[in-house]
Amino acid sequence: MNPEMDGLFREYRNYIEDYLKNNCFVYPQEPQQVLFDAMRYSLLAGGKRLRPVFVFDFCRMCGGDWKQAAPFAAAVEMVHTYSLIHDDLPCMDNDDYRRGRLTNHKVYGEAMAVLAGDALLTGAFSALADSSLDAETRIQAVKILSQCAGELGMVGGQVLDMQSESRECTPQEVENIHTRKTAALIQAACCLGVLAGGGSFAQMEAAKTFAHSLGLAFQIRDDILDVIGNAGELGKAVGADGNKNTFVQLHGVDACQEMVRSYSQKAEAALAAFSDHQFMACLCQELINRNH
Repeated sequence: MNPEMDGLFREYRNYIEDYLKNNCFVYPQEPQQVLFDAMRYSLLAGGKRLRPVFVFDFCRMCGGDWKQAAPFAAAVEMVHTYSLIHDDLPCMDNDDYRRGRLTNHKVYGEAMAVLAGDALLTGAFSALADSSLDAETRIQAVKILSQCAGELGMVGGQVLDMQSESRECTPQEVENIHTRKTAALIQAACCLGVLAGGGSFAQMEAAKTFAHSLGLAFQIRDDILDVIGNAGELGKAVGADGNKNTFVQLHGVDACQEMVRSYSQKAEAALAAFSDHQFMACLCQELINRNH
């Protein structure tokens, strides 16, 4: 990423980091402080902050003030964080480490981790409702996030993933799992950005196409890294997905590399609906070529 593009990425990421730190779940007088600590332990654990970046940049590309979209960006990150907390639980993926440090339930216990995830999910919709944008926009934001995160989106994808563990899936089934489990929340982020920026119907549809294609490219790259990466860079154990149906298991590494290129090309083509899309196109390339 060239210096100008990298500067914009850092501006977006620093802004959401400060927003989350200073505006989310800071209640010094409340007695249930351990809950807030558990929520913030995972929410403020860093990471790429890609979903907030998508919110901000799609808002900017539609001509909006991207800083006004901060509550939407925070909401998506809360949902993403809650999903990671729950994914790591012993009843799900049973992971001890996330982003290079102990997972939430290893620090606060399983019960508190469940509650922290629950509270992050409800907090996300509170953030949408508290936005300074007009009421109709906030209603549409609730609809977008709930549909992408719920039973037909991310949660539904997790169920399909769990059901697939005891059998061999077809390529179409694996794609459907990750269209819901991975791409749906990316779609929420992109569409919330378009919504906050006052984008057109055509731009909203383009954002959906972009998110679907990039989400699958991102997941396939993640599957590749699970085979060829290392734990230090990934922040998790290499081979952690060994018992799951993955794109690599179905197609092999070389074919998956080509699939990543194909999906990323579709994602970049969708950006033609936006006049100033150089940053997002550059970010696409960074994501498909990443090592962690």
